[in-house]
Amino acid sequence: MSEEDKELELLKAKRLREMQENISQKQKIEELKTKPKQTTSVSPREIVVKQLGYRGLEVLENAEAQFPAETRMVIEKLAELIQSGDVTEIIDGGKLLTLFRSVGIRVKVQTTIKVEQDGKLVSWSDKLKGESNLGNQDTMENNSSL
Repeated sequence: MSEEDKELELLKAKRLREMQENISQKQKIEELKTKPKQTTSVSPREIVVKQLGYRGLEVLENAEAQFPAETRMVIEKLAELIQSGDVTEIIDGGKLLTLFRSVGIRVKVQTTIKVEQDGKLVSWSDKLKGESNLGNQDTMENNSSL
């Protein structure tokens, strides 16, 4: 065999390898296209929870406990709006509570008012109780001195 024949054979072999690689790549691409895509279905609630901000989850849980069927419908619609891109902002507890109230769902949320007393946060009711106890003690002292 002459040297030109050897080079020709090497070139043919190289070209054959390239063609086989191209064919295998095309087959892999076709397999990926024909494979059914596994869609990880995310529940509407999970979509909404990801969009919730400060105290949003607390309001949502209260609504679910108090009005389960109505809340489910609101969550489904809100999830649709989030997925479509109509709602993009973070929904905090106040906004969610306003949404529920605007559709006629009166969700009750336990609230506390805290005030600062002697460098500590104390609930308003405890502060009032403390003042009334002091008032009672003053009254008792005044009565005992009579």
